[in-house]
Amino acid sequence: MKTLKTQIAIIGAGPSGLLLGQLLHNAGIETLILERQTPDYVLGRIRAGVLEQGMVELLRQAGVGQRMDAEGLVHEGFELALNGRLQHIDLKSLTGGKTVMIYGQTEVTRDLMAAREQAGAITFYEARNVQPHDLKGERPWLTFEHQGQQVRVDCDYIAGCDGFHGVARQSIPSDVLKTFERVYPFGWLGILADTPPVHDELVYAKHPRGFALCSMRSSSRSRYYLQVPAAESIDAWSDQRFWDELKARLPTDLAAQLVTGPSIEKSIAPLRSFVVEPMQYGRLFLLGDAAHIVPPTGAKGLNLAAGDVSTLFTILCKVYREGRVELLEKYSQICLRRIWKAERFSWWMTSMLHQFPEADGFSQRIAQSELEYFVESEAGRKTIAENYVGLPYEAIQ
Repeated sequence: MKTLKTQIAIIGAGPSGLLLGQLLHNAGIETLILERQTPDYVLGRIRAGVLEQGMVELLRQAGVGQRMDAEGLVHEGFELALNGRLQHIDLKSLTGGKTVMIYGQTEVTRDLMAAREQAGAITFYEARNVQPHDLKGERPWLTFEHQGQQVRVDCDYIAGCDGFHGVARQSIPSDVLKTFERVYPFGWLGILADTPPVHDELVYAKHPRGFALCSMRSSSRSRYYLQVPAAESIDAWSDQRFWDELKARLPTDLAAQLVTGPSIEKSIAPLRSFVVEPMQYGRLFLLGDAAHIVPPTGAKGLNLAAGDVSTLFTILCKVYREGRVELLEKYSQICLRRIWKAERFSWWMTSMLHQFPEADGFSQRIAQSELEYFVESEAGRKTIAENYVGLPYEAIQ
């Protein structure tokens, strides 16, 4: 068996694993990344595209912000379409100058992959049967198979960035973890199309027929979503049916401006809220989807992962530079304070904007009144804006 040594072993070469690896590499801390899939598969995942200001600054700190700053779209607000009328949420003015960046997760991953390759840092793609060992000991280690060879990695700490279905969380004894979950009775049917966006800002639409979202990846590539029942089949939705239904859920003036075209990707994503506590076990730390899932309504999934990365990176720097090992035990509680606030906002946005099949008339009127209160009140709009641009990362002293 081949044996390797590193300081931080990272499971998963998605954006959180790559971002953590790049930040640590730049800080002089050695990393090794293990990824089950191929690079092309990782880049083929169609995911989020709204980056909070905190994540934008973290990418710049990692030295991978050049293309994002050149090609990304800075958004100073977004629109709520409420039963036929548009309500603008002015993020910049309501938050003292904060904005969000429209830049696809695929592009973030591509930039981070290129930076890691240029740095000469080690990534094993198609790493099979990854197994962490001795997580409560002084020297944890992993085993995996690569190109028919058995490999062992000795390390100081392990970062589990391998998603909801990954091995990292599954390596923690089930009686250690508390799981909090809510599964929603609908999903998002999404398509990607090489058409100009219908609006220069994102549009979140509440309508009796169901929720819709008009988003984008660039000035010439659009991403649109429709609320559909959880058990809906993708085969039931031709491109034409999708466009017709989207137009029905948008304000008339906006629907008239919609440019349609053939979809280049179409999928249905289930919606759930999910958190595990704690997010660490011995020398294993969970980041991103390995520890938490949010409905995409609040654009928080990728951004929450960046918050975890920032927290663990800051702690590890203090451990290696200052010997502050006591901070390791604070990782989970620091992350979870921010995560639960984002879970609340994502749940709130989902509850306010979607049609729930089991909701009675009273519940529907309450939701409608609450949403109207928030958008008609400057204090309410400020609350929405502060959460949307992202709550600040907690200082670690």
